[in-house]
Amino acid sequence: MAPSVEEISSSLVREYLSRKGLKRTIACMDEEHPRTPASINNRSLLKQMLNIEDLYRQNKLQKSPVKTLLEIIVKHHIERLHHENITTGDSQHVVPNTGSTSDYRAGSPSIINETKADEITPVICSELSSEVKEICSIPVTDLSAISEKDGPTSLNPNNFLIDNTDYQAGQLPMPLKKENYTRKEKEESLIVGVTSKNKTSRIRRGMVARPVAQESNRRRQSQRVEVSQPLFIRDQESRESQDGLAKNASNWEEQNLKSIDSKEENQEKKDFRSKGQITVNTIKVKMKPDAHELNLDEMVLDDIDDSGVLPEVPLHSTVSKFKFPGRPMDHHNTTELKTILLGSSLSCFSTEWKNQGFTFSDTHDLGYGIVQRKGGPCGVLASIQAFFLKKLLFENTDGGDVILQRLRPSSSTRRHCLVLALTEVLWRAGEEKQAVVAINSGRSHFTAFGHYRSEGLFEKMTCFSVDNIKDLQVILEQHIEQYEMGMFGCILLVISAVLSRSIEKVREDMDLHTTPLIGAHGYCTQELVNLLLCGKAVSNVFDNDVELDSGNGNMTLLKGIKDQCQVGLLSLFEHYNVCKVGDYLKSPSYPIWVVCSESHFSVLFGLQRELLTNEDKDLEFDLYYYDGLANQQEEIRLTVSVGKLAQKHHQVDADLIPPLELCIRTRWKDASVNWNETEPIL
Repeated sequence: MAPSVEEISSSLVREYLSRKGLKRTIACMDEEHPRTPASINNRSLLKQMLNIEDLYRQNKLQKSPVKTLLEIIVKHHIERLHHENITTGDSQHVVPNTGSTSDYRAGSPSIINETKADEITPVICSELSSEVKEICSIPVTDLSAISEKDGPTSLNPNNFLIDNTDYQAGQLPMPLKKENYTRKEKEESLIVGVTSKNKTSRIRRGMVARPVAQESNRRRQSQRVEVSQPLFIRDQESRESQDGLAKNASNWEEQNLKSIDSKEENQEKKDFRSKGQITVNTIKVKMKPDAHELNLDEMVLDDIDDSGVLPEVPLHSTVSKFKFPGRPMDHHNTTELKTILLGSSLSCFSTEWKNQGFTFSDTHDLGYGIVQRKGGPCGVLASIQAFFLKKLLFENTDGGDVILQRLRPSSSTRRHCLVLALTEVLWRAGEEKQAVVAINSGRSHFTAFGHYRSEGLFEKMTCFSVDNIKDLQVILEQHIEQYEMGMFGCILLVISAVLSRSIEKVREDMDLHTTPLIGAHGYCTQELVNLLLCGKAVSNVFDNDVELDSGNGNMTLLKGIKDQCQVGLLSLFEHYNVCKVGDYLKSPSYPIWVVCSESHFSVLFGLQRELLTNEDKDLEFDLYYYDGLANQQEEIRLTVSVGKLAQKHHQVDADLIPPLELCIRTRWKDASVNWNETEPIL
């Protein structure tokens, strides 16, 4: 089934927002217009659907290529329109400040294509503040009063544009007549260009090209357009001109309103002005406000369509009312962090770690599963997967009373349960007293120096500290895209867990203080897995601490698990008598286990909590297995038989028993496992 126009359009907008880094806007869009199975998440597929592969290749060859597919399409149509205007001679209709078209060179562009626009910086320095006041105070009908000696000037990087402006046909200079244009030409919006010759001279000229049809103008007068606030800002000094600009813009607005013939239209203008809105044929220049003047709680997004009707009900703001002070990462803490994570401040995360986030499977029956791209961070992913399943199966009510139905969660449910899982892990790491959330702010806070190797992450990191679990959940909700979809998502969680626990306490938890949390080949150590599972980076999986006599009257303290865990752990190493998993991990509060088998971590879980408390030796129950790295395509349901029921099943050669069954038998001795027609994982 081919995607609809709406799905392709939505995917195109999401690609634009993603390439521009507008993560909060994407989150708002996903909330108001959720993704569907037909949504296109692949950029190459989107190019094919839009048939713009050639345009994409041409764009890549440009000196300054645009970054998004939407810009490529817009650029193509602007250049095409520009070419048509030159071919048909429309460019001769551009009016210079002399009031005559004959003095203007034929073939000069009436519309600036995007390549030119990229070279023009639409910013006015503080020295030009008086010039901005002057042009803002000139009514449209007085454009011909600009000095004739100035003559036409070419576009240059000092130009700036005042866009989104309509003018009535009766207000245009005499050389332009309505009968000289087709109906199509009348409906086009054009650009008012204002050029500055140098910093101290007055503004040289103003141009108005082609009239806008009366019908189109009247229809658009009920719409509101705001000029982008940062357009006229270069530095702090430009703020001083704010009051003067607003006053001049208001005078210009009054003069334009007087030109409206209909009393009804005039009344519409006054209604909008009373609400603090700006009409289409009015330019209002507003300087950038200080941060303390912004009330983010009242920010509203309004859609403007061609019907002339403005939406009365505002969208819900995606900016939370909670505000938390962030602390930028510094060089000292970065060095300490890299040392405890990787063993040295000169080490760097592997590509597998950098590209790993908490993204979910697209397979219908495995929508609850977090996908692992490549080997390495499996211990982190399996631990978060376990807590995610706890939230999804036993604490979530969106899936109904039937627990099996909860294994088919919606996208919003998955995201919500992921936030709750991350919240629980970090809150427990902070001893349920405080927690730290690390995010990528996108800009560097310090310059690397000394015995340190930069990889472009820690320098851009900002940390938020909270002292209650509700605030922790709010921060994670605000930045969940960085963990779920962005790069460094897995790394950010590990850093947050270490900082929540504190670097000093993580070292104290370990048997050997110099042990890194990420070992050889990028694998997670047991200390890192234990930090996520039980909140402490202890080195062992047995219950409590054990003292060993190391000779000469010295005792060695081996630290283990102190309390029963919410989710557990089973290890193949116990089958080979390398370690002993204690009851605190083997019998957790919920029937969910992280499985350590042959240096890889995966997840095993059941749907009934009763199997943990039932003392009956003759049991038969189902367990589900998920491995995010194995490219799993179907649900794996195992039927486990214990006691007398296990003896009824056929006994196979011990050498052919899958490692997963051996792990299960460390919890249920001599259990037999039926793979229910699923191919056993050897």
